[in-house]
Amino acid sequence: MLTYMAGRGRLVPCMCLGLFGVLCWVWVSFASFPDEQLPLEALDAVDRAAFQPQSALSEVHFASISSYAGPGNTDRRSNKELPILLWWSGGLFPHFPGDTERIDCGTSSCLVTSNRKVQLYKRTASIIFYGTDFRPYEAPLPRLRHQTWALFHEESPMNNYFLSHGPGIRLFNYTATFRRESDYPLTLQWLPSLDYLLAPVTVSLDEKNRLRKEGLAPVLYMQSHCDVPSDRNRYVQELMKYIQVDSYGKCLNNKPLPEHLQDTSTATGEDRSFMTFVSRYKFHLALENGLCPDYMTEKLWRPLHQGCVPVYKGSSVVADWMPNDHSAIIINNFPSPKALADFLKHLDENDDEYAKYIEFKNFKSITNARLLEALETREWGVNDMSKPNYLNGFECHVCDQENARLAAERAYKRAPTKNKPPQPKMANNSHMGCPLPRPGYGDVKDLPADDEWLQIWPQDYWQSLDQAEGLESLIRHNESDPSLLWKHIQSIAVSRARGKH
Repeated sequence: MLTYMAGRGRLVPCMCLGLFGVLCWVWVSFASFPDEQLPLEALDAVDRAAFQPQSALSEVHFASISSYAGPGNTDRRSNKELPILLWWSGGLFPHFPGDTERIDCGTSSCLVTSNRKVQLYKRTASIIFYGTDFRPYEAPLPRLRHQTWALFHEESPMNNYFLSHGPGIRLFNYTATFRRESDYPLTLQWLPSLDYLLAPVTVSLDEKNRLRKEGLAPVLYMQSHCDVPSDRNRYVQELMKYIQVDSYGKCLNNKPLPEHLQDTSTATGEDRSFMTFVSRYKFHLALENGLCPDYMTEKLWRPLHQGCVPVYKGSSVVADWMPNDHSAIIINNFPSPKALADFLKHLDENDDEYAKYIEFKNFKSITNARLLEALETREWGVNDMSKPNYLNGFECHVCDQENARLAAERAYKRAPTKNKPPQPKMANNSHMGCPLPRPGYGDVKDLPADDEWLQIWPQDYWQSLDQAEGLESLIRHNESDPSLLWKHIQSIAVSRARGKH
């Protein structure tokens, strides 16, 4: 049997315990829930490696928020009349206390819950999944015709390559991902605001030059998450042959952190002393753990915030989001690590040329209209109490979409000659699709057969396709037992070998 990569992460929200939580649960519970409680999936262990926050959700403050009904919401239905949204990934349920709550959104209202008892309930209109937690062998089957599936996945593509394949992403009707093409884009989730970019430079260029003369390297690398599909260490190791790099953390370590900074929470939480320490470097190697269009994390935005120059490899379209044409140095623009090193040395020795990369700190030098418009018009905020966070925002997006769909269905049933049926929505590869992992440096054909990266990530990518096709087959055959996934995968493999798939 094929060996599949296990789940790599799970977020655990704040919870209120005790009698008050129980009373609140009773108050909002459904009178029509069935009696039996379905078994909940086991929580995966999580290891957030040092300097490697996997999700911008770790930066978001959640609270029991008041209704933010829009001016178009005139929904006066009682809770028992509202459509239900079920959070299948209960650990991400953005409400507390209790497991059920009414939400009043822009144009309509819904009842949302993490209680799986409602899976087969007629009023349960949509099931919301967190991409990192989505396991095809645990999918809610049979898939009911009256229910849509919604995907929330802002994390690295490495967390679940199932979603990067057509058969996997097509299972979802609504999406919120880092891709700009998704229904509810989270592309700039790691950029809190324009002011974050415009913050004054932390360490002046004069001070950086002084530190350089004292022996500080021009380039910083800080990673403790070493075995990743982008294979970034292989590239950095080659780059180190041509330019001095101070490398902290577990990966390619050649320098110890000061003792007061060895608590990894200082890095993930933007501790002031940590930020000042790394700001001393002119260049920050900013290599994402997974490569996919529009997947950009704090590795890119923090150096820009500090007034350092990110040397970036990640999103292939990162230039679309930079403040101007001189904001980041994009590794893919250089034919080799040596060519990149030569360019960094040139900037290190020429203050005027280096300073061009910090000009965006003056608002007048931000020329990217796409970036400015996206920050101005996005309906969600990052720790902005005047806006919903993107988790609540996507929940309301699904609520409004589902109410509109249900209304269209009722209108069509009443007068099929006058009204059209609602058109089904289906995600496609542009909503998530990420490419096959490639070596960080060199060609895959040149790697030895026992190369550790080669044995893990390309296999994980293709095995995820097997799982996607297997689950698609389960749903097509109206199966109710997800454990039959492996049988369907085997059947597809046999069919493919015979040239029939």
